[in-house]
Amino acid sequence: MAVLTLKVMDKDGKEICRDTGEKQVSLVYGAEYREGDRIVLETSEKNIHVWIQLDDALGASLCYVTGDMSYEIPFGEKKICYSPKVFSGGKHYLCAKCAREDEVYAYRNLALNVCDQHGDTHCYPHAWANVETRGESVFAARNAIDGVCENRSHGEWPYGSWGINRRDDAEMTVEFGRQIKTDRIVLYTRADFPHDNWWKQVTLTFSDGSSLEWELEKSRLPHEITFPAKRISWVKLEKLIKADDPSPFPALTQMEVYGKDICG
Repeated sequence: MAVLTLKVMDKDGKEICRDTGEKQVSLVYGAEYREGDRIVLETSEKNIHVWIQLDDALGASLCYVTGDMSYEIPFGEKKICYSPKVFSGGKHYLCAKCAREDEVYAYRNLALNVCDQHGDTHCYPHAWANVETRGESVFAARNAIDGVCENRSHGEWPYGSWGINRRDDAEMTVEFGRQIKTDRIVLYTRADFPHDNWWKQVTLTFSDGSSLEWELEKSRLPHEITFPAKRISWVKLEKLIKADDPSPFPALTQMEVYGKDICG
């Protein structure tokens, strides 16, 4: 039985508060966060599925946890891609709970993770890219798996997106941390027209060595592709071909990967 521990640590690594429980744990932190604070989730068992909610305004995600997780509380420019309510005020509710089997093996969006950040977080799914426009948080790859699908503008929340800084060789990868089975992918391309351009074709490359070319249209509606189920551990969005449009700014608001965890 997994034992879970939640901690709040300060910038010097000093423990501010903690709680521990079997299979589930909750923590109430009754003070304002300070820059450099971080949340740590420790697990006695690795490679398990855990519902994680790091803030009551952030929501929960069903994550695959491969080790102890450390999450830096965002401040300043790093925070503007989140709701203004997140990590604000003087009282915070955090919780984590081991997922049931029926939750783990349900057909769902396996790319969703509101807890994603840069670096090796031991928490999957995880999105990363070879470019993010000017290194700004509102154009980070994590925005494309945070569950926010509003694509009619760009910039501060709720309009975060993955921005490619006009790079023709831009690519983004979503890693799952284990083998999953998928048969459907949905893209919400950013549609802040006429500011935005759009991709007329993209390529999906999978960890099994296969790839799919996918033709898209100029639309704010979701693009959906289905295919025979694949067993993969990651998927890459690459070979992004811009439309013949005056704007140099295509971008991705959300990527959803539907399927199931693989039993056993």
